[in-house]
Amino acid sequence: MHRAPDASDGHADADEPRLIDHLVELRSRLMRAVLGLLVALVALLPFANTLYAWLSAPLLAKLPEGAHMIAVEVASPFFAPLKLAFFVALVLAMPWLLYQAWAFVAPGLYQREKRLAMPLLVSAVLLFYAGCAFAFFLVLPTVFGFLTGVTPEGVAMMTDINAYLDFVLVIFLAFGLSFELPVALVIVSLLGWVTPQQMRDARGYAVVGVFVVAAIVTPPDVISQFMLAVPMMALYELGILASRWLAPSPAPDRTPE
Repeated sequence: MHRAPDASDGHADADEPRLIDHLVELRSRLMRAVLGLLVALVALLPFANTLYAWLSAPLLAKLPEGAHMIAVEVASPFFAPLKLAFFVALVLAMPWLLYQAWAFVAPGLYQREKRLAMPLLVSAVLLFYAGCAFAFFLVLPTVFGFLTGVTPEGVAMMTDINAYLDFVLVIFLAFGLSFELPVALVIVSLLGWVTPQQMRDARGYAVVGVFVVAAIVTPPDVISQFMLAVPMMALYELGILASRWLAPSPAPDRTPE
């Protein structure tokens, strides 16, 4: 005996292709993202040793004459440049990866959300690049100059190449993510969690929080902590201004007189 079809069956049959279409689209976007990352990695592999020499320049410039870096583990000369090449490929491919994520979620967004999301994504990428550049050109030379300056007399400072890479990558991530503060403030403001006025009122608490974060994510020296905390405070103020600019206008009061 056949069961008569009802409205719910039609609804389920209509939803199933839509779900399959979404899964196919998601798989396609993931494959494109991974392929783009692999292309960037393969292109950078021949220059892996050159990239590491470029990355180690801030430390080598501060080491005493005759000092050099060492490889404690046998495979470090191979894996350290390879790890660096993958990190650089990931950073360079970030716009492509974010574009694939955007292309997947954009059809489900309203027009106003699309207008706001694209500038936020572009700003997030540029701020991350700015944080990494700030760390490489300003923070690392200052930190290494301080560390080599306080090295006790008679101690030869020869850093392992793998340990150095891990140290620098942590610095890059710390500064790159910390520079995302304005984007984070704009997002929480648009979500209605806080207002620009509340951000201004909490400026004192923000200063304390910024210095706590700087003390946690930077090396144990005051110089690098200040070099992260000061830009973060400037970015906090920038986030307040951007939140005021992008905040939706309050609805007019229609209460009858």
